[in-house]
Amino acid sequence: MKKVLVVDDSAFMRKLISEFLTSTKQLEVIGIARNGEDAIAKIKRLRPDVVTLDVEMPKMNGIDALRRIMEECPVPVVMLSSTTIDGADETVKAMELGAVDFVAKPSGTISLDLHKIQDEMIEKVVAASKVNVTKITRTLQRETANDPGMGSLEMTGTLPIDRKWGVGSPKMILIGTSTGGPRALQNVLTGLPRQLDAPIVVVQHMPPGFTRSLANRLDGQASIHVKEAEHGEILAKGTAYIAPGGVHTKVVETGGQLSIELSKVEPRNGHRPSVDILFESASLIRHYAKIAVVLTGMGSDGSEGLIELKKQGEVKAIAESRETCIVFGMPKSAIATKLVDRVEHIGDIPRSIMTYMV
Repeated sequence: MKKVLVVDDSAFMRKLISEFLTSTKQLEVIGIARNGEDAIAKIKRLRPDVVTLDVEMPKMNGIDALRRIMEECPVPVVMLSSTTIDGADETVKAMELGAVDFVAKPSGTISLDLHKIQDEMIEKVVAASKVNVTKITRTLQRETANDPGMGSLEMTGTLPIDRKWGVGSPKMILIGTSTGGPRALQNVLTGLPRQLDAPIVVVQHMPPGFTRSLANRLDGQASIHVKEAEHGEILAKGTAYIAPGGVHTKVVETGGQLSIELSKVEPRNGHRPSVDILFESASLIRHYAKIAVVLTGMGSDGSEGLIELKKQGEVKAIAESRETCIVFGMPKSAIATKLVDRVEHIGDIPRSIMTYMV
């Protein structure tokens, strides 16, 4: 059994979360904490395998607590967040600071209908409990030290440029990710040059309301422009479009130009947006060369779409390596198709993408 510490300032929420988590044979709640200070003391004393941490708390809020946890007593953390704009912004910040994942409370800080997300919470806490926390702290240390191997093209050594691929064809870049994705995307998108000669479309598994905060935060960090995708907009080179949560995002061709098509059809394998649906839509646009990138995440989303991409047209596929993935699910599944051209550490993926941009 994996040991869990539940941190929330509401006694009602602590009781409810604890009951949900202990309903599975995989988790044991070994303690509760009322605020960030209490949480840090109990993590040091009880040594849990995973922590659920509320974003909004008195004394020391979830963000400040997370920052200290990752510095003083690193442990996998799943954030519990409200779906307000402020809550979404804080949650995205938490992902950058080292939280493994988050669960959105369905109706605010005190959610009487928390049962709606019981299965999701259990799945994410179980998955987080298996994460090797040294991967998170190693990545954070590299970022803090501004390691040139993490998300920068100003690095020593070069990868061979593939001059035989995609000659004369316009290009598009497609990225799919899930658990651990926000920080992986930060590494990749901030490592790409401002004058990138292709648009990028990204599917990050997130609920509605959070993808805009993610796009806004990445836009402030990257040289390229990053925004949440909108229905019908024409894709521009040097811009990354983040698929909105709760809808599927497709790339379609309209009058010789690429544009975004959003739809609310049923989730694919539990996901909306779905990487498979994005990849499959791009496979229909034959005269573009595509660079498909699969980053950290649970499950296998993207693998079926990669198969369709490779059946039609010119495609190069890059998967994140086991060594840097927070969860080596989606990349592992993509690699198993035997259609991946390169397996790269997260810090080398920007450079790998650029070797195909000739």
